[in-house]
Amino acid sequence: MDESAKFLADIIRCSDNIVFFGGAGVSTESGIPDFRSSDGLYNQKYSYPPEQIVSHTFFVYKPEVFYEFYKEKMVYPDAKPNKAHIALAELEKMGKLKAVITQNIDGLHQAAGSKNVYELHGSVHRNYCTKCGAFYDANAVMQSKDVIPKCEKCGGIIKPDVVLYEEGLDGDVINGAVKAISRADTLIIGGTSLNVYPAAGLIHDFRGRNLVLINKSATQADSRADLVIREPIGEVMGEAMKLV
Repeated sequence: MDESAKFLADIIRCSDNIVFFGGAGVSTESGIPDFRSSDGLYNQKYSYPPEQIVSHTFFVYKPEVFYEFYKEKMVYPDAKPNKAHIALAELEKMGKLKAVITQNIDGLHQAAGSKNVYELHGSVHRNYCTKCGAFYDANAVMQSKDVIPKCEKCGGIIKPDVVLYEEGLDGDVINGAVKAISRADTLIIGGTSLNVYPAAGLIHDFRGRNLVLINKSATQADSRADLVIREPIGEVMGEAMKLV
C-alpha cells in the first residue's frame, strides 16, 4: 500500500482536473453495508428479495413493507464521513477535484464538505409528497409515527428522492456527470464493482491521462487502468493525502 499511495499522490499532484466516481464501498468504512458483497444487503434473507423491495412497483403496492426495509436497511442517520469522504472534500478545497459522482444515497460526501456532487441514485435526505410535492427531510421520514410517512399538508404518501428499480436516472444529473468526466485529466474510481448500469457506463466518457481504480475486488475496467489498488478506499485516500 505504501508504494500505491505514493503513486496515487504523484498522480494527484500532477492533476488539475480530477473527478471521483464512487459506489457503496466508499461508505462501508462509515458502517454502511454495501449490496453485493458476501455480507451485503442482497445476500441477506428477507421476506422478499431486496431487489424487489426497492422497486417502484413494490413501493406502490406494498409501501408498508418497503418502508420497514427502507428505514432499517437504507438510512443510517448516525453514519459519519470517513477518510475517503474527507480526503475528497479536501482535494476540492485545493482546487484539484472538480466533481464527485456517487451511486450512494447517504449524503456523506456533502457532510464531509464536498460541494459539487452528482448523486446518480438520489438521496435519503430529500423526500417529497407524491401528491402535492411538499419537501421533507430524512428526520421527518424516520420519525414518522406511522410506518408509511404521510404528508402533513395533504395526507399523501411521502417518497424518498431515491432512484428505485424500474425508475430512470435524472437527466440533468447524468448530463452533468458526463461533462465532468469528459473534461477530467484524472478519473479516480473507488468502492464500486462497476456492475450497475447505466451508471457504470459513464466511465467510457473519460478521455484523460490517468485512470485510477481503488476497489477490494476486480472490476471490468482494471485492464485499462493506470493504477489498480486492492485496499479499503478510506485508508488509501488517507495515506495518499499525507503525501500530496
